[in-house]
Amino acid sequence: MLPFPNNLYAQWRLEAGAAPRLHEPSGAPPERLLQAVWLHQRLRRDQLVSLDGETLQVLHPGFISREGGPDFRSAVIRFGNGPPRSGDVEVDVRAGGWIAHGHDRNAAFRDVILHVIWEGDRPARGTPTTLVLCDKLDATLGELGLWLNSEDEPVMPDNLRGRCCPALETLSAEEKGRLLREAAEIRFRSKAEQLQARARQVGWEQSLWEGLFRALGYKHNTWPMRRLAEQRPRWLAASMSPIELQARLLGIGGLLPSELTRSRTGADGYLRRVWDCWWRDREEFEDCILPASLWRFHGQRPANHPQRRLALAAHWLASGRLIADIERWCTTNFLEGKEPGSLLETLQVTRDDFWSWHWTLRSARMARPQPLLGLARATDLAVNVILPWLWVRALEGKNKSLQGSVEHRFQAWPAAEDNAVLRLARQRLLGDAPRRTLRRAAEQQGCIQIVRDFCDHSDAVCRDCRFPRLVGDFRKSSI
Repeated sequence: MLPFPNNLYAQWRLEAGAAPRLHEPSGAPPERLLQAVWLHQRLRRDQLVSLDGETLQVLHPGFISREGGPDFRSAVIRFGNGPPRSGDVEVDVRAGGWIAHGHDRNAAFRDVILHVIWEGDRPARGTPTTLVLCDKLDATLGELGLWLNSEDEPVMPDNLRGRCCPALETLSAEEKGRLLREAAEIRFRSKAEQLQARARQVGWEQSLWEGLFRALGYKHNTWPMRRLAEQRPRWLAASMSPIELQARLLGIGGLLPSELTRSRTGADGYLRRVWDCWWRDREEFEDCILPASLWRFHGQRPANHPQRRLALAAHWLASGRLIADIERWCTTNFLEGKEPGSLLETLQVTRDDFWSWHWTLRSARMARPQPLLGLARATDLAVNVILPWLWVRALEGKNKSLQGSVEHRFQAWPAAEDNAVLRLARQRLLGDAPRRTLRRAAEQQGCIQIVRDFCDHSDAVCRDCRFPRLVGDFRKSSI
């Protein structure tokens, strides 16, 4: 092991707790270190044998997941002399973690093909193939701990990035930007077509509401949010107040607690008002109340909690002006050739007595009020719903001038919030390029489209993927 420097900074980091703890109280290394070891394959890779005595060859360790479920997605592993298998990998300190952490009962873990643990002499009951790491490391725990704390957020090793990465590096910044914008145009028109198809069934207004609700569901809750929106003609009545609509949406969504908190008087006061409204409505809507099991909250940011998103939608619906305001924003900023005003101002609502101060029905009151909609979510709504909806309406109305203006605004729209798909795209396509590399939302959308078109149809080692060759053809066409 390399000698640890004996200097003032080294002393500071020890006192501040910045130096990594190399062992848990039990003597095992922390799970974060084991995950980094697996990601970078800091192992004697030619000596990997499962507890069942089967040899393993790791063709790809998988993509690290920060959003719940298995630690690594889409690994590619050859067991014995069999063909390569693609699946997920879970990392635990001990074999018993599989049952103790509830993986055996969680459907998210059904595609796990390898359980990686620190030590143990037999797998837990019902686990997939199990690999022990304690005697397979390529360095001591001390060396690995120092290495881990000296690295940035673990990134994909060079030899495990996508095969298209070297090809994309040959493109100039202008060529790469054009490729991403062309891919983004496909994604944009696909979203527009979906809104158009729905409008043919339910009308343009209802189509937009369903799109907005779906986007407010973020990633985990798009379907229950969309289902609520599909029932809008049934539960929406004229002249309803925001709290009446909040009660109806939370009640039909199955998101109201059956009991008051008895610990936070502010929440109890709001819940009593909501329940006073919902008691009158519940019997009428009994047949369309969504099961609470449809909602996913694990890994959800507080600001994206569906309770808070529905509170926002209730304000939009109560005002009765949202669609007219969006159309006015479009006309004022696009047709008159002005710079686009703030869509956030159009979508933002007045302060809510409860929801401006709480993330959820159960959360404590915040020290300062927070808006019900932030810039990042407004950008997502613009790129994924509002601009495609405006564009396809202009298409049907044969308004080419408005079409062109909407396309221009889409291509120029600032970048949206980062997400897991974009992080994967930057790893695989752009060699771990920093977030600021993608400065426009259209460039982000282009990356996502490439992942959907190619990465999702290949495996982690890019087997039979045609995209690298197509990038070469694209470069030739640009010359």
